[in-house]
Amino acid sequence: MIRIAVANQKGGVGKTTTAINIGTALAASGWKVLIVDLDPQGNASTGLGIDRAERTRSSYDLLVGDCDVAEAAIATKVPRLDIVASTVDLSGAEIELVDMERRAHRLDMALAEAPPGRWDVVIIDCPPSLGLLTINAMSAASSLLVPLQCEFFALEGLSQLLQTIERVRARFNPELQILGVALTMYDRRNRLSELVAQDVRACLGKLVFETIIPRNVRLSEAPSHGVPALIYDHRCLGSEAYIALARELMQRLPAPAQAAA
Repeated sequence: MIRIAVANQKGGVGKTTTAINIGTALAASGWKVLIVDLDPQGNASTGLGIDRAERTRSSYDLLVGDCDVAEAAIATKVPRLDIVASTVDLSGAEIELVDMERRAHRLDMALAEAPPGRWDVVIIDCPPSLGLLTINAMSAASSLLVPLQCEFFALEGLSQLLQTIERVRARFNPELQILGVALTMYDRRNRLSELVAQDVRACLGKLVFETIIPRNVRLSEAPSHGVPALIYDHRCLGSEAYIALARELMQRLPAPAQAAA
């Protein structure tokens, strides 16, 4: 089971939009996908149409050991796509985890108990911080997908994120690899977007995906309807970009995962 964490400590860069639309694209390709909503805001859960009343088991319960991943998983409207939803309880999890044994590996241990063959890939939607929840996600993941907004301040946050990744490798998960950096919220009318994209490619080279996610109204509208943009309007520019990004992503995944598809 391949595990991908979608992380960036900066908020509003498109982490959740990327997680649910990549997950939808992989599911449409025949993969069995699980999304773990590790953000206390619960936007991935809302964006996939999971009502608060349905969240009887959540990622909080998973981390503190009150349930296993099979119990917490909820089927979404998208075939082959499940989610472990988030609740407001998750906001206090970082404090509770401090005194727990193997506090940085709680998610890793929980995912290790997944029924064999139940899912091909797990996508972890991280909160906009570099706290214990994100550390858990990075410790559990084999690969890291970094959405990066095409704005100046995004570059400053990227260096901090790269430092955190190195610390996680050194202390918790030496196998963690950066799957790629996805440029998001690209505005073709704005010269700055192009300059940021050039700078990121100059710095990170082939780590940056060729596909760029544009600013798109339909991407913003989809969560209010409780469905991914790929279902809300699969012909819009944003959806087409995420389909192309998913194709690129699949080409970078390890051979066993590709064979599972």
